[in-house]
Amino acid sequence: MTTELAVQPNFIAFEDDRAQRYVDAGLWRGRSIPAAFDEWVDAHGHRRAVIDDGSEITYTELESRVRTTAAGFAERGIAPGDRVVVQLPNTTAFVVVLFALLECGAVPVLTLPAHRAREIVHLAALSEATAYVTTDVDGGFDHRELARDVVAAVPTVTTVIIDGDAAEFTPLADVRATERTFDRADSRDVAVLLVSGGTTGLPKLIPRTHNDYEYNARASAEVCALTADDVYLAVLPAAHNFPLACPGILGTLGAGAAVVMTRDPSPEHAFGLIEKHGITVTALVPSLTHLWCEATEWETANLSTLRLLQVGGAKLTPEVAKLVQPTLGCTLQQVFGMAEGLLNYTRLTDPDELRITTQGRPLSEFDEVRIVDEHGHDVAAGTVGELLTRGPYTINGYYSAAEHNRTAITADGFYRSGDQVRMLETGHLIVTGRIKDVITRGGENVAADTLEDLLLTHPAVSRVAVIGIPDRDLGESVCAVIVARGAPPTLADLRSFLLDSGCARNTLPDRTVSRPSLPMTAVGKIDKNALIADVGSRS
Repeated sequence: MTTELAVQPNFIAFEDDRAQRYVDAGLWRGRSIPAAFDEWVDAHGHRRAVIDDGSEITYTELESRVRTTAAGFAERGIAPGDRVVVQLPNTTAFVVVLFALLECGAVPVLTLPAHRAREIVHLAALSEATAYVTTDVDGGFDHRELARDVVAAVPTVTTVIIDGDAAEFTPLADVRATERTFDRADSRDVAVLLVSGGTTGLPKLIPRTHNDYEYNARASAEVCALTADDVYLAVLPAAHNFPLACPGILGTLGAGAAVVMTRDPSPEHAFGLIEKHGITVTALVPSLTHLWCEATEWETANLSTLRLLQVGGAKLTPEVAKLVQPTLGCTLQQVFGMAEGLLNYTRLTDPDELRITTQGRPLSEFDEVRIVDEHGHDVAAGTVGELLTRGPYTINGYYSAAEHNRTAITADGFYRSGDQVRMLETGHLIVTGRIKDVITRGGENVAADTLEDLLLTHPAVSRVAVIGIPDRDLGESVCAVIVARGAPPTLADLRSFLLDSGCARNTLPDRTVSRPSLPMTAVGKIDKNALIADVGSRS
């Protein structure tokens, strides 16, 4: 592999010297994800690879489906470099579509099942997608209606493929053709576009290269001590970085292990899967962790095969962390990271105190971490500050976001995370909060300013502040504090209004509070700290 930078529009590649450093250290192997997939199949072909609620396939069978589907995508005009929006639930089809698009050289834009027209239209337009792959109906929502909105709003989207009843679109089952050979993507180019948490409005696109994402998954699998005997349960939405590559689906398949896909995270369903398939590893957000721990009091499934529970997406309270081993009988691993890059894991050999009270330490010895004050100066050891990071799997900028990148990335290439942390002498981080105006609800980031902008268009809303209220199960709940014009709107009215505006259901307010006015700071801004204290004290 040479150090010449790959050329790809709207994408900031790694600098030559850093790229070469990661290659020389053996972190980057100079191979595309499809090339890595070929190696996994060669090594583990007879073993079971992917299981969902209706099927079970081996590595060899997965490879066959990937190759015929990739050929089918190519026959329908999907060309190397094309961006394709993928919105699928946790089924075998997600895995097949992901690897098939990578195989034919396309770039999957991985969106969440909860996204609606507002997000999908925006992401399709931002990526200039040529195709949209989704399901027919999921959770009672008809994605074919959403597909019609996307086609009408985004001229570049000329192909829609539906898993299930396709109506006027193309059924995924028909997207198969005779296997053919495709040129491998350059390992330095973008492999997938992940979706940001939308902390400053509409979500942004996160470009992950073949080199960095393959390393991300492989190194994460090593930290989790994954072997071919493990069985990983993908219970969080698979398009999330956490269940996709930390180690998730990619890390599990790279280890020769099996992935069980499910769209139902409830303990009533998931506990049965653990017993049936011998699940050894899974990943949850804190709210689900608490629910699972409580559910052991009434669920009778045998969970004895479960050896490791990863928890991330939001800060896990020590009170819930202490419940994991006694109730679920497995080791807790806290995970703090971001789809933009840096991952922190508590290690399997860490003492209980660190696994319960910290959010882990950086995955790689090549991860560079700075903790700075509001002026960008490094803080003293053990002091709270903003986390900045640079490393072998952290982006150098968002995709097609030149203006935002001027503030998101420092002049020397560090990504500004927006997270407030402090570091212990061991290198472990404790997350203390967020700098940006974002609410982390059940592991999902909810942009307060986006909801506020939309709510201000409601005829009964004069002023509004959206705040996060501490919640034992969700981490934070979303509260809209309203100054009304006349009679205050009900919560049901506001939620219906936001849904009609194209908001995702998981970003809707959990409660609303009416006030005659909003408190202000000395510089004339809404004093959200005062509101949080006020509303929280009356909860």
